Amino acid sequence: MNQAAIIHRPTSDYIYPSSRNTLELQLITARADADEVELWYWMRYETDPAKIRRQRLHVSLQDALHDYYRTTVCTGQIAAYTRYCFRLKAGTDELWLGANGLQDTEPHMNGNFFEFLWPNPTDGFSAPAWRSRQVYYQIFPERFKNGDPSLTPPGAEAWGSAPTRENFMGGDLAGITQQLDYIQSLGATCLYLTPIFRAPSNHKYDTADYFEIDSAFGTKDDLRRLVDGVHARGMRIILDGVFNHCGYWWDKFQDVVKNGKASPYRSWFFIHSYPVDAERQNYDCVGHYKWMPKLNLADPDARDYFLSVGRYWLEEFGIDGWRLDVADELPTAFLEAFAAAMRACKSDCILLGETWGDAGRLVSTNRLDSAMNYLFRDAAAAWLAKDTLSASEFGCRLNRALALYPSETNLRMYNLLDSHDTARFLYEAGGDKARLRLAAALQMTFPGSPAIFYGDEVGLSGPNDPGCRMAMQWDAEQQDERLLRWYRRLIQLRLASDSLTDGDFHTVLADDAANVYAFSRTVPGEQTLVVLHAGTAHWHGPLPIPDWAREFAAWTLCCQTGGMTKDDPFHPTILTDDPGRFEAELPARSVKIIRFINKKLKEKVQS
Repeated sequence: MNQAAIIHRPTSDYIYPSSRNTLELQLITARADADEVELWYWMRYETDPAKIRRQRLHVSLQDALHDYYRTTVCTGQIAAYTRYCFRLKAGTDELWLGANGLQDTEPHMNGNFFEFLWPNPTDGFSAPAWRSRQVYYQIFPERFKNGDPSLTPPGAEAWGSAPTRENFMGGDLAGITQQLDYIQSLGATCLYLTPIFRAPSNHKYDTADYFEIDSAFGTKDDLRRLVDGVHARGMRIILDGVFNHCGYWWDKFQDVVKNGKASPYRSWFFIHSYPVDAERQNYDCVGHYKWMPKLNLADPDARDYFLSVGRYWLEEFGIDGWRLDVADELPTAFLEAFAAAMRACKSDCILLGETWGDAGRLVSTNRLDSAMNYLFRDAAAAWLAKDTLSASEFGCRLNRALALYPSETNLRMYNLLDSHDTARFLYEAGGDKARLRLAAALQMTFPGSPAIFYGDEVGLSGPNDPGCRMAMQWDAEQQDERLLRWYRRLIQLRLASDSLTDGDFHTVLADDAANVYAFSRTVPGEQTLVVLHAGTAHWHGPLPIPDWAREFAAWTLCCQTGGMTKDDPFHPTILTDDPGRFEAELPARSVKIIRFINKKLKEKVQS
């Protein structure tokens, strides 16, 4: 065995409590390296070797280099002082892993072991259930709908004009409120609005006043009407908090520009020399963009100011949480302070962070709940839009992304195909809507919370900023009605399925020759099998049947491209030489989503 690749530490990345008597563990090995892995565990006070419990581990996730073994241990009593080690076998080689490293002889109960000490209630990754059952709908307010023409900025261009980084078209909060029925009919459950506070630009990421709505978007009363309308429909809404940087014209920064070292706000920023000069750019900026000075949130007064901003909009307007812009550049101490302050105001609020990579520093029990999952987006675009990954490479990318976080966090990740900062997926797919339908099917069945960028569901397409920020298409004759029905059907399917909202994930098939990738999502008594065919030729092949579904299970073909099938009985062809597999067929660029339900088993588990 590759001993250097065998990894476990008694830290929260590898072991944590999910309840008072339940532990979640992870062990990493080299890919396909071990034939057999067992967890041995016992309580500190136990001295009889017969008391050692042995639990067989199975590969949960697998990327190009590693196998990730994940398991749940139910101790029956409080999980405090649980001692454990791992036994690994490959051929005739046998190793045990404990706190002192690897050894080739069986350890004694008082020898080489790890120990989990105490399941503190705040040490796990649990969160209110609603956070993992969301379908987000992202809105760029300036381009969604002009609901109040009296607010339209002077010089605004006609609705539907070519978007630029400078032009305005008149979208506002009233327009969003007017279209809440449409958003609800799509199936979305949580709106995410890019910034709405006063700022000179059309995107509003250059905030000039954190306590005022931009006049082009409306008033605080308009926001109240929007929030009330969202909540009346059983949906939620989060706002964009730009707390990593401010706009050049924010009064606190302008005070430093005018008063230099005498300004009481000078320590809120990173000033290199005085006087402050935008042309010399003698101050830190986000992305080196001179109109967005970087904030020093290590300064106690600056930190407290932005905590008050967060509390104000939660308490006064009843929003349901925040998306933090450029969260991966915020100080860890600020993330923890912000999370504590917001949860003190609203215990079930959701806190979402922007990052384009590994969000491990951002998401934890005392920081943010979720992060924008660009790793998912990049893999989906590479395989389904650009043909730059094989099916197996795509599968490894997905498995690696999932392996970064605990399963509870994966169920809350914000899974997007595109955003205001990327090209539209349809644009990257060369306008091929079959590819977008496949990507939407992946997005709605993958672990995490799907996030739709406004207009994707009706066929909007455009290059990266500013091209992706076009006006929403409200002319029904110009909308792709078939695509809209596809999104609605997939969202209905997702929200009605426990396996899709809460199930685990396993790769089932990666066929590079045919360009087919399949995976399963499973909870006790229910499994959804998703088969994505990105190839250009008809495909048929064998797929596995869960043991419990070979008898007593109802099979349902939930969804397939083209047929728009809805919960039809499904009678697969069982291969006579292997009762554990069945034969499936898919045309080119298509998907099949099949659900197995054993009602008796599911009811037993739920009871």
